[in-house]
Amino acid sequence: MAAQTRVAVIYYSATGITYQLAKAVCEAAGDTGAEVRLRKVRELAPDEAIRANAGWHAHRLQTQDVPEAEPDDLTWADVVILGSPTRYGLVAAQLKQFIDTTGPLWTRGALADKVYSAFTSTATLHGGQETTLTSLFSVFYHWGGIVVTPGYTDPSQFVAGNPYGASHTSNNAEVAPDNTALGAAALTARRAVRIGAALKQGLAG
Repeated sequence: MAAQTRVAVIYYSATGITYQLAKAVCEAAGDTGAEVRLRKVRELAPDEAIRANAGWHAHRLQTQDVPEAEPDDLTWADVVILGSPTRYGLVAAQLKQFIDTTGPLWTRGALADKVYSAFTSTATLHGGQETTLTSLFSVFYHWGGIVVTPGYTDPSQFVAGNPYGASHTSNNAEVAPDNTALGAAALTARRAVRIGAALKQGLAG
C-alpha cells in the first residue's frame, strides 16, 4: 500500500483573506486522500497595531488555535504550499522571517526534491500577485524544489487568469475570495498533490 502523501500548507494572513485561501487549499488536498497540516507563521506586528485594526484583531482571535509553523513541518511534508498576502510585490515579512529560519535544513539538502506551490492575495487589482508568487518560486529553486503551478490546465483558469498560483483581490479586505479564487486554490492543491504523490511513489519504487 502506497504511503499517504503529506502536505504542509503554511501561510500568513492579517485579516483573514489569505487564510480563507489556505483553508480551500487544505480542503482540496485532503479530498485527494493526503494528510494535511495547516500552519500559520508567527506574527511579528506589535499587539497595539493589531488591536487598532478591528479586522486584524478579530482574525487573530479566530485563528488562535491554528498551530504555528516549525521547520519540522517542511521536513515532514512531501508537498509544501505557501501562502502570503502581497507587500509591495513581495511576501509578507512574517512569512519571509519563517523562510529565513530554514538555512540549516537547506544546507543539508532536507528541502530538496519536494513539490512546492503557492497562493497569494492583494488589496488592489494588479497589486503584485504574480511577483509575490515568483519571489516564492525563487526560494523554492534555491531549496532544490519542484515547482508546480495551476497553469492553464483547466477551463476555470481562463477566468481566474493567473497561471502562477491561486490569487485574489480583496479590495482592502472587503471582498472575500469568490468561487473563482477558491477554485484556483483547489486546483493548485490538487495538481501539487498529484505530482507530489507520483514523485513519492517513483522514489519509493
